[in-house]
Amino acid sequence: MSSPAILRHPEDSMPATAIAETGPEPVATPPSFGTLALRWYRLNRSGLRTIAIGITSLLAFLLVWHLLTTYRVVFFVRFTNVPSPLAVYASFIKAIHDPKFLMHIVLSCRRILVGFSLAAIIGVPLGLVMGRFKLVHEIIFPVAEVLRPIPAIAWVPMAIMLWPTNEQSIVYITFLGSFFPILVNTLHGMTLVDPVLVRAAQCLGARERSIFREVYFPASLPHIFTGLTVGMGVAWVSLIAAEMISGQYGIGYFTWEAYSLVQYADIALGMIAIGVLGLGSSLLIRGAGQLVMPWRAK
Repeated sequence: MSSPAILRHPEDSMPATAIAETGPEPVATPPSFGTLALRWYRLNRSGLRTIAIGITSLLAFLLVWHLLTTYRVVFFVRFTNVPSPLAVYASFIKAIHDPKFLMHIVLSCRRILVGFSLAAIIGVPLGLVMGRFKLVHEIIFPVAEVLRPIPAIAWVPMAIMLWPTNEQSIVYITFLGSFFPILVNTLHGMTLVDPVLVRAAQCLGARERSIFREVYFPASLPHIFTGLTVGMGVAWVSLIAAEMISGQYGIGYFTWEAYSLVQYADIALGMIAIGVLGLGSSLLIRGAGQLVMPWRAK
């Protein structure tokens, strides 16, 4: 039993030719940069295509704008006094170094934040309650439908009489502009909730608060965020109208003041700034919607 043959390891008993044929195990090599780049492109092909089309569209718009303003085209629409893209860019370079222009943007964003936040805080719960309780709907809906078609610009004189300062009246008009789209879309989402889901929750013993939290609210979220997106756009329209009429600061006032001073490049700059700010606001709401509703993410 103490023989050296018994104490040898199994690999020692393997023939040399078998050891040579087996060799060391192959080591996995990491994928090359080209392979990783190709894999990333395949995964993001659709998004890259969308970005490329968007950039091409913007470049084509700038080219058409440049040609129309350079050759002063008059064809139903007059481009004789419209500033060129280069003139607007020069005005932009000048404006970003001017603290007053930045103050206009900051004040407009603050007004939007306050007015829109108040509209969302009031409009969403009110729409949920109106959609759930018929009596509340019968009381509030007629009043809301009478006030909803009134444009924000028509509220300017009344807002000046109601509120002691221009700042408060502008925020109030911004609130009104975004409140009704949020309310109507939230109410519409509540009316589309499947009653089978409600009855199923009731059969399982869920109380009213649980049904409201677990059934109605999640089912209405897509329409709520649609209302928030539409409300943000209307809020910017209302804000600009209020700033042009009764404001002393803000991007709307900046645009109107540029028109009064015959500074055409600043007019276009103000319009572009409004568009960019509105786009950024809408993207923030859509991003929040994707975080709150991950099941709807593409």
